[in-house]
Amino acid sequence: MFKTLKEDVRAVFDRDPAANNLLEVLFCYSGLHAIMFHRISHWFYNHGLKTMARFISQVARFLTGIEIHPGARIGKGFFIDHGMGVVIGETTEIGDYVTIYQGVTLGGTGKEKGKRHPTIGNNVMIGAGAKVLGSITIGDNSRIGAGSVVIDNVKPNSTVVGVPGRVVAREGVRIHTELDLNHRQLPDPIGETIEALIRRITDLEEELKEITSATEPEEEELAEEERIKEKIKKVRTEHAAG
Repeated sequence: MFKTLKEDVRAVFDRDPAANNLLEVLFCYSGLHAIMFHRISHWFYNHGLKTMARFISQVARFLTGIEIHPGARIGKGFFIDHGMGVVIGETTEIGDYVTIYQGVTLGGTGKEKGKRHPTIGNNVMIGAGAKVLGSITIGDNSRIGAGSVVIDNVKPNSTVVGVPGRVVAREGVRIHTELDLNHRQLPDPIGETIEALIRRITDLEEELKEITSATEPEEEELAEEERIKEKIKKVRTEHAAG
């Protein structure tokens, strides 16, 4: 357990540029405090002391604002940035070197027994406010965009955005070879579609202007012919009167 906690501390330095020194990390990072409490409560949970385990998890929730059920299985190098409002359910399984941000929920979708919470692969990043619900699997090296709601399985090396979550296919190829924590610059399929429609409307307006410009000379010629006819008619009328 102590080796795993060492990896958790190292994860803070690897993924948070604001981390200055070990003393600061140990005393000022609520995400690290929550995972430390969880490692202890999980030990009690596995040894049948579930009431004690739940009590420890509730103390951690009160102190950190992060609720992790003692039954959740969490790998090494786990990093919760900021952390307030994070909820991790009982049957959740989290791989190694996973990063989650504030407001994330790894929850269930009903009252069913057994496995009812998500399984998160290795090197996954889950953005602020994202909800991953149900007994689904998020593949290794995937990114879940901030505010997304994911209710279906996600293949490895994928990016998910939107409500409900939409997968931006990567064809099984990992784009970034190093740890990717940028959860702001994510694709926006709806926004891209709207931009494409705006571009199409602009093109159609330009085509309409060209057609209008091409027909204007013809309209002027017709108007000139009408004026000439009126003059001829007027001359004939005057001649007949004279």
